[in-house]
Amino acid sequence: MSTHETAAHETVFAGAVLAKLEALYPKYPDKRSLLLPALWMIQEARGWISDGSVAEVAETLGLTSAYVRGVVTFYTMYHTHPVGRHFIQVCTTSPCGICGAEDVARALVKETGCGDLGATSPDGRFTVIEVECLGACGFPTPILIDDDFIENVTVDRVPAILARYI
Repeated sequence: MSTHETAAHETVFAGAVLAKLEALYPKYPDKRSLLLPALWMIQEARGWISDGSVAEVAETLGLTSAYVRGVVTFYTMYHTHPVGRHFIQVCTTSPCGICGAEDVARALVKETGCGDLGATSPDGRFTVIEVECLGACGFPTPILIDDDFIENVTVDRVPAILARYI
């Protein structure tokens, strides 16, 4: 079973994952400071952060669910709903927009079969979203696929780029 197939009702913070979290305790001033790493562990295990995951993190770190939810919804890197196996972020701010970012986003949506930005492809492989800035204004249009940062993306490059993730 892959890590993304973990059943939603199973506890993530048990066994090796709990040991990994506990190994971080000495590096932080208090348990609350472990919130971001704990959320990454949940997302790595489940692919997204559900209401049950919020409650599990809150209980594990001695926080309220409202506090954890506030952090989850503040940061765009945490998924609050299931996403595709490959998560694609396209910078569409003004500098990238001038250089064709909207066309790149449309090409990604079309080539992946997602249908719309924010939707997941029918085969569960891809989710494509727009983001405000990926910090590479000198190399438009940048995209981020999972942890892979790709610069100078054009409509013509989209099929070859996606072929690496099939």
